[in-house]
Amino acid sequence: MQRSPFPLRDATRLMLARGVRAFGDGFVSLLLPLYLLALGFTPFQVGLVATTTLFGSGLLTLLAGLHAWRFRLRVLLLAACVLMAATGVGLATLHAFWPLMLVAFVGTVNPSGGDVSVFLPLEHSLLSRSVHDSQRTAVFARYSMAGTLCAAVGALGAGLPAWLGPPLGLSPLGALQAMFLLYAGLAGLAALVYRTLRPEPKPVGDEPRSALGPSRRRVYLLAALFSLDAFGGGFVVQSLVALWLYQRFGLPLAVAGSVFFWMGLLTALSYLAAARLSKRIGLVRTMVYTHLPSSLCLLAIPFCDALWQAVALLFVRAALSQMDVPTRSSYVTGIVTPAERAAAASVTAVPRSLAAAASPALAGWLLGVSSFGWPLIAAGATKIVYDLLLLAMFRRVRPPEEAPPRRDGSTPAHGRSASRGPGAPRPLPPA
Repeated sequence: MQRSPFPLRDATRLMLARGVRAFGDGFVSLLLPLYLLALGFTPFQVGLVATTTLFGSGLLTLLAGLHAWRFRLRVLLLAACVLMAATGVGLATLHAFWPLMLVAFVGTVNPSGGDVSVFLPLEHSLLSRSVHDSQRTAVFARYSMAGTLCAAVGALGAGLPAWLGPPLGLSPLGALQAMFLLYAGLAGLAALVYRTLRPEPKPVGDEPRSALGPSRRRVYLLAALFSLDAFGGGFVVQSLVALWLYQRFGLPLAVAGSVFFWMGLLTALSYLAAARLSKRIGLVRTMVYTHLPSSLCLLAIPFCDALWQAVALLFVRAALSQMDVPTRSSYVTGIVTPAERAAAASVTAVPRSLAAAASPALAGWLLGVSSFGWPLIAAGATKIVYDLLLLAMFRRVRPPEEAPPRRDGSTPAHGRSASRGPGAPRPLPPA
C-alpha cells in the first residue's frame, strides 16, 4: 500500500485549525454589520463593505491557489494567520469608511456560509497529502463537519457582547471591538497549530511548473458545473427561506432559528454518512444520487399546504443536500496531480462563491412578486440540471482509490484518474 508523505496527525491538526477559524468566522460574520451600523454607517455602506469582503476574499483565495505551488504551504498558512490577526485589529481600531473598506478587501473575514478564504486551497492541498487515497474522503468529511459545528458555536458566540459587555463595564461599541480583538487572538491560536505541521517533502520531478498543468481543462469544467450548482443554491439562502416561511405560513423568526439549528446539525452528521456511502458507490455517484433527491424536495416544498410538511422536507433536504461537500473536495484533489491541488481547490471554490452572490437578489424579487415559492422552484430545477451534467461528464473520471488494480496489483498514484474523461490529462513526460 502506498504510504502518505504526511502523518495522519497532521490531518487532525488541520481540522483543529479549521475549527478555530470557523469559530471566529461564525461570530464575526454576524457582528460586522451591527458594528458598522454602530459606527454610523448607512445600510447602503454596510452592503458595500459586505460586497467588497466577498470579492476580496474570492480574489485572495484565487491568487493563493494559483501561486501556492511556488512556496511551502506551511509558510503561506502562517502568513495568512498574520493577515487574519491584522484584519481583527484593523476592524477593532479603524472607524472611517474607506480604511474599513480596505480591510474588508484585503482581509480574511469570511462573508459566505462556506469557507471561501485564503486558507482553503492551502489546507485542502495539505489535507489531501496527509492520508492515503482510500482515507481522503473520510478525512474531508471530518474536516467539513468540524468547520460546520464550530461555525455554529461561533454564531452563538455573537451574543457575548450583550451578555458580557455590561458586567465588564464595556459600552456596546467597545464590546463589539473586543470581539474583533478575540478574532485576532484566534489567528494566533491557529498559527500555533500550523507551526506543528511536519515540513513538506520536496517536489518530485514530474510535478507541473505552473499552478494548473495537465488537469487544467478538467478543473475548469468542474468550476463551471460547481458555479451552476452555487447559482441555484443562492435562491435558497437561509435568510430568504426564513422569509418565505414567514410569508407563507407565518413562522416566527425565533422558531425559524430553531428549525435552522436542527437543519445544521443534520447537515454536519451527513458528512460522515457521505464518506461511508462514497466507499460503496464512488464519489461522483454519491454527489449526484444524494443531491437529486434534495433538489426534488425543493421542487415539492412550494406545494405544501401545512407548515409541518414544508419543515419535514427541509429536514430531508438538510440531511442530503450537503453530502457533496466533503466528496466534492475529495474528488477535486483526487483527480489532479499533487502540485495542482491548491490551484484546483481555489479555482473550483471561488467561482462558486461569486455565482452564489448573483441569485439572492433575483430570489428576493421573486418573493416580492408572489408568495408561492418560485425561488425554491428555480433552485431545484437549476440543481437538477447540474446533477445530470456532472453525472454525464464525469462518471468515468475516477480518483485513484476507485481505480481497478493494475496487473501487478498496484493502484494508480495520486492524481491519476482511472479512466480518461473530459479534460483528462495526457500522460506526463518522464522526469
